[in-house]
Amino acid sequence: MKTIILFILLFLTALPVSAQKDELRLPQANIDSMSYVKPSNVSIEHSDYALVAGGSKGIGYGIAEALAKRKFNLILIARHQDALDKAKERLEKDYQVHVELLKLDLEHESTADSIARWCTSKNIRLKMLCNVAGLGGPKDYLSLPLDSLRYMVRLNVESCMALTLTLLPLLEKNKPSYILNVASMAGLAPIPTKNMYSATKSAVIFFSYALRQQLRKKDISVSCLSPGPVFTKPEIVQYTKEQLGWFGMKMAVPPERVGEIAVRGTLRGKMMIIPGTLAKISSFFIRILPRRWVVSLYGTAND
Repeated sequence: MKTIILFILLFLTALPVSAQKDELRLPQANIDSMSYVKPSNVSIEHSDYALVAGGSKGIGYGIAEALAKRKFNLILIARHQDALDKAKERLEKDYQVHVELLKLDLEHESTADSIARWCTSKNIRLKMLCNVAGLGGPKDYLSLPLDSLRYMVRLNVESCMALTLTLLPLLEKNKPSYILNVASMAGLAPIPTKNMYSATKSAVIFFSYALRQQLRKKDISVSCLSPGPVFTKPEIVQYTKEQLGWFGMKMAVPPERVGEIAVRGTLRGKMMIIPGTLAKISSFFIRILPRRWVVSLYGTAND
């Protein structure tokens, strides 16, 4: 049993973090650069919208696509205009929904307030908030400068908290409504090689559980997506095939499937969403084992 658990932990730790930025030291974005595409012949106040922070690619795009299939209009937020434009073009063409674009860096303190003001000024009927944006990678605590670690904390935790709080009035106004926070299986246990990343994702999980209880009487459902490995890049697929073979390929879930599972679970009011049978089994063992065992096994697997 210990060998099986060790293999699972090795797998989860060794895989590159998916649906995250590749570099941690990022240029600062200017909050004044916020831009949007004005709706054409769309009556926003009579349309249901979902806002996806980090929705231009990866898991965020998978979630946006699953929402578009259900005829939600979308507000996509990301830092890169080209990725946003491509996402908008594809979603509007394939699903005949309207897509608004906000080019923003969610790390900035004033970004959440700016988004809330924009939504209010446009009379957006916000029915769902999806906090997907996050930051991770092969380097973590002891291997990164302090400013990069602070960026990770602000983007992974603070942006989720701030967007949720500032948009709550709109969600309550348009209830029943939904909040989907994206964490990770890494948030289920302390991981020495991903110290700050696992800590931030653990914070998102705890925040989601507590918020769900706080909003239970407001008709706002809170869910938390905690996926294992997700194939968002060709190199991740190749790495999995070479290093872990059949087990690795069976464990991974493609981003479009993750998005579908996440949206379906959120609309059904499910709290914890873990895509994939093997991931569910792995998460079960990770959660029932004593923390000191799990952190030791993670450490041993990466020595």
